[in-house]
Amino acid sequence: MRITGQLIDTTTGAHIWADRFDGALDDIFELQDQVAADVAGAIEPKLRQSEIERAGRKPAANLTAYDLYLRALAQSHRFTKEGLAEAVVLARQALAIDPFYAPAAAFIGWCRGVQRVQAWGALSDDDIDEACRLARQALEAERDDAETTWQAAWTLNLLAGEAAMAAAALDRALALNPSAAHAWSARGQIHALRNQPEAAMKAVERARRLSPYDPLAFVSALNIALAHFAARRFELAIEWADRALHDQPRIVAAIRVKVVANAHLGRLDEARLELSRVLAIDPKLTITGFRERAHFLAPEVRELFVTGLRLAGLPEE
Repeated sequence: MRITGQLIDTTTGAHIWADRFDGALDDIFELQDQVAADVAGAIEPKLRQSEIERAGRKPAANLTAYDLYLRALAQSHRFTKEGLAEAVVLARQALAIDPFYAPAAAFIGWCRGVQRVQAWGALSDDDIDEACRLARQALEAERDDAETTWQAAWTLNLLAGEAAMAAAALDRALALNPSAAHAWSARGQIHALRNQPEAAMKAVERARRLSPYDPLAFVSALNIALAHFAARRFELAIEWADRALHDQPRIVAAIRVKVVANAHLGRLDEARLELSRVLAIDPKLTITGFRERAHFLAPEVRELFVTGLRLAGLPEE
């Protein structure tokens, strides 16, 4: 059987999305479930992008908390230091209109987490405390919204080291919305960082299947690279890190994977070259500083990173 679908903006007649789905009729109910999940996963990023464009055209005087949140998303998609900083400003403006608007609250935490990973400016203790507080607020307010949940859970895992809580929150969100591609990708990353590479691969591959043209596809590629690294499959880790960097050349976590994977393979010249790229972005990075930052990693994964960074020549202090 072949099923085709289209999504049209009825206010303008603009074509937003179209796709087709093929499957066997051996189990019609399983096919229905598969099509429903695939359609929902494919439509969501297209619909969100359409909403972002609509909010960008709206006069500033008429912006709602939702509009400001969408503008913040648009800034984050630039994936630059300036874009993330502006995204935080816009999300805070959304919270000024509605202090309990959970998507904006969770999004601030996600932005702070990205700033920490990318070394885009030093985060103060107040910045981290605010991000974690808002993430917890978002989880309490929007227990059934997968997008809010994955951002808040990811924030608390990265900035507060609350891996068990983050995993439980994501499991709850995915039980309610199995088509939430970003939540699957976040779940996969937590598995990889907690040294559960095979579970990570399954979760991220599901995310990629649900949303193959996602604006955050480079994050899924990074998460697969992390899973292969945790499993000591260093060649594959480099391959997937390169895929992530092809889609988003500024993703420093992928460069770090290449540093340590090359080092463990004995390719020290390549490892040192990649380390120079990391240090150009994060010149104050040291082994001690990395250990402190990477508190959310399982101990064996953290030591795998530390050994690779040391082999590549990163100073201790």
